Amino acid sequence: MSALALADLQTAFRAVCLGRDAPALAALVDGARIDAGARLHIYRHHVFDSLSTALAATFSSVHALVGDGFFRALARDYIAVSPPSAPVLSEYGANFADFIERHARTGELVYLADAARLDWALTRAYGADAGAALSAAHLAAIAPEALGELRLRLRGGASLLRSAYPVDRIWAIARGAEEGPVDLASGGVALVVFQRDDDAAFAALSHGEWALLEACDGATSLADAVERAAATDATFDFTAVLPRLLGLAVLALPEPSP
Repeated sequence: MSALALADLQTAFRAVCLGRDAPALAALVDGARIDAGARLHIYRHHVFDSLSTALAATFSSVHALVGDGFFRALARDYIAVSPPSAPVLSEYGANFADFIERHARTGELVYLADAARLDWALTRAYGADAGAALSAAHLAAIAPEALGELRLRLRGGASLLRSAYPVDRIWAIARGAEEGPVDLASGGVALVVFQRDDDAAFAALSHGEWALLEACDGATSLADAVERAAATDATFDFTAVLPRLLGLAVLALPEPSP
């Protein structure tokens, strides 16, 4: 029996670890007291167990909502088709929510994919280099006639999430911060997810606040962003909204003009 080339050996071992057959690799380890399949299963089990544990840590609300057994079965299916492409496990799972949305076993759990999106947004916000936040003092130092031309953007790691379901309450119940039940027909929610001093958090937004932050893309002027928000929400009051957004520290300090 000839040895496999290193690249072929790595490819075969990867296939086995992801639950696929690799007869050439099985042949290499055959002949021992322990069956080749059983020996290779040890590695396969370790890979799936380790990655499932990492996913459960990242998607903690999903794990709490469906229970450990269901979650690990779901994670196993995901790992088999979307193994990590980078060595940092905290960055693994970017498309897990989309996978959940398409999975046959989650058909009745219509809110679960959005719960996963909120988990992922919180994870990304926590690990981001957020940079300095815009403050009232910074705004006060800008000439009034120049305020409307500011091109604002969200701080690093901050993101917007809209769901057709009350995913904020669902997340809080999963974490034990609130008690259920939840009426899925009660309406959706718009959220901004952001970094805090020692963790990450989210806050619900009105229609106008969502439109304003959505327009804070670094290219749209503040005047135009406010106009869009007012057109979206007749009750929008920028003078009332601005202190709240500054308090949440979701807007980045603008970079100095060249």
